[in-house]
Amino acid sequence: MIKINLPKKIKLKNQRQNSDLVENNKKFKFFLKNIGLSHYYESSQKKLSLKDRRISMHPHIPDLSDLYYIYNLIILNNRISILEYGTGWSSLIIYKALEFNKKKNKGRFYTRCDNPYSLSVVDNSKKFLKISSDRITSEFGKNANVNFHYSKCRMTKFNGNYAHEYIKHPPINPDFIFLDGPNNFFVDGKSENFSVKNFSMQPMGCDILKFENFLTPGTIILSDGRTANMRFLKNNFKRKWKIKTLYNSDLNILFLDEKPLGIWNKEQLRFYQK
Repeated sequence: MIKINLPKKIKLKNQRQNSDLVENNKKFKFFLKNIGLSHYYESSQKKLSLKDRRISMHPHIPDLSDLYYIYNLIILNNRISILEYGTGWSSLIIYKALEFNKKKNKGRFYTRCDNPYSLSVVDNSKKFLKISSDRITSEFGKNANVNFHYSKCRMTKFNGNYAHEYIKHPPINPDFIFLDGPNNFFVDGKSENFSVKNFSMQPMGCDILKFENFLTPGTIILSDGRTANMRFLKNNFKRKWKIKTLYNSDLNILFLDEKPLGIWNKEQLRFYQK
């Protein structure tokens, strides 16, 4: 049985109902200050009055509780190769966590890791990719090990179910996947006249299902919300995945709980526990 380490919960104070914003919370502000990114939060406090934030073309205000959880989940499980669907403040925090792990591990990595301490991001918005790229370049310089991939999304079917997919998927076999894209209002086309461009619809990406067989035991998938999409993945996966839903923060976790594939995967699993 494979176990993953979960971050300790932080009790939120004065969190607004139906809002991602955690205001005036000393613990979370200390978290950002401690990792040297508080200046980004202070400069992002532009509040938008929208009926549905999913249609916004403005960067979202960072959700400090989610960023805290993502950062610590990566560190506690010693992940070094990450794929992110969608981009935003999370890209900056994820790469910060990778840099922490790189320093902690003194640059060491497990044998079958093609590009250690790297983040690959795929998104269907050139605007948001540029914003994230500029943030990371500003913080880490041009040599940051982050690869941004632009791809349109289109409607499709998977196992007879309506879903959507990225047309150009980056070639990567990650040990950690963060699912926070695409925005379903910007998915192109229809499948048998069915579309997810509707206020009553949810995102339903099937990309991970198509390369499930390449993922190694111990792989973690984290989603920000997207509970319906995570259940769709779980119901269509062919391998032994476990799911955990964190209702207090709207985060969902899937991890691949299987016997090791062989000596190299055993080495990889030992590395995660360092």
